[in-house]
Amino acid sequence: MASAAEQLAANFNFGAFSKATELKKRLWFTLGALIVYRLGTYVPLPGIDPVALNDIFSRQGGGLIGMFDMFSGGALSRMTIFALNVMPYISASIIMQLMTAVVPTLEELKKEGETGRKKINQYTRYLTVLLATVQGYGIAVGLERSTSSVGSVVINPGFFFEITTVITIVGGTMFLMWLGEQITQRGVGNGISLIIFAGIVANLPAALAQTLDLGRTGALSTALIVGLLLMVVAVIAFIVFMERAQRRIVVQYPKRQVGNRMFGGESSHLPLKLNTSGVIPPIFASSLLLLPATFAGFSGGQGPGWMTDITAYLGRGQPGYLLIYVSLIVFFAFFYTAVVFNPSDTADNLKKYGGFVPGIRPGKNTAEYLDFVLTRLTVVGATYLSAVCILPEILISQYAVPFYFGGTSLLIVVSVTMDTVGQIHAHMLAHQYEGLIKKSKLRGRRG
Repeated sequence: MASAAEQLAANFNFGAFSKATELKKRLWFTLGALIVYRLGTYVPLPGIDPVALNDIFSRQGGGLIGMFDMFSGGALSRMTIFALNVMPYISASIIMQLMTAVVPTLEELKKEGETGRKKINQYTRYLTVLLATVQGYGIAVGLERSTSSVGSVVINPGFFFEITTVITIVGGTMFLMWLGEQITQRGVGNGISLIIFAGIVANLPAALAQTLDLGRTGALSTALIVGLLLMVVAVIAFIVFMERAQRRIVVQYPKRQVGNRMFGGESSHLPLKLNTSGVIPPIFASSLLLLPATFAGFSGGQGPGWMTDITAYLGRGQPGYLLIYVSLIVFFAFFYTAVVFNPSDTADNLKKYGGFVPGIRPGKNTAEYLDFVLTRLTVVGATYLSAVCILPEILISQYAVPFYFGGTSLLIVVSVTMDTVGQIHAHMLAHQYEGLIKKSKLRGRRG
């Protein structure tokens, strides 16, 4: 079966793709949904002076806010209806997953299967509305108190502006959450990740043009620009290698006799990815780092001294920011790995079907062995994620290059691209299997 699957995968071509009608419908739906998202990033909030807003972001957009503007595809700097992107939904998902591991009621819901999952998703949506409301109000207050060299950002500040801003931002966030779910169900999957991916990719040409312009003006040397481009290629290759890397644990199945025939006795393997958590830890960490900036927005830069000190301490490139960012990435790498892979359940399933790891007793000992291996893999995976994500901070502080070259952005782009290609291959493989089954049935009828 495996060799047949590999043979079919090797024979993918445009002819097979043209016959995969269902896959083409999914791709067109995904493309249409992403176009709708990109159009929404240019619909501005009502009551905003774009000239004053652009003046403020040109002076302050290089910090932490600039990173989140990258995730939103420029929607934050343009202050559009999608200013918060899907970050409130990601924050709500983090909180719900943490609560699922702590609150017994939610833990029981998780074990109920599809019904429990739907209830948890509903709670996640409610929490998303709450977080988007708080963050939207913080943005509204921050905009009202912001003044540029050409005047105030808000044309008519007051309660009406605040309420319309909150409603518009919350509505935009909920629409993107729904759009991501539709891409997952009716598109090629990974809806939320694809929305973030589209925002990053949309700004890559501008970042490349900005870097080349820095070289034209002499701010960056030609050798440095060439070195940066080579480094980007090296980072992409490194990410692909680490995302593909896995530890294969040999699993042996004993022979058993049924009548006069012997069955079993073959060996298989249990693949454990080096980075089980994928791009979730950097996205989760970035989402949580947005919260202090949101609360700082309540003061519009005119709050108490301690708030100003905390905001400065958590500024991009500062030791406090790097320490918290790396700590959150490591924490979520271990946490999400524990969520998606349970060594005890895997060991019980192996024992149920007669499988065992050579040299390890089935049951508890197997679970402990799997946990030991997975912990070591996660240490390496978390170190890899941390190193890739702090790379742009070094580049920015040392050479003032755009944030897009390296780090979280490249990690998300490469990982989501690999996952999407995998989804497309899976659909094409299923289509080819369906074709083979239909042909075999026709031959059977003729025979």
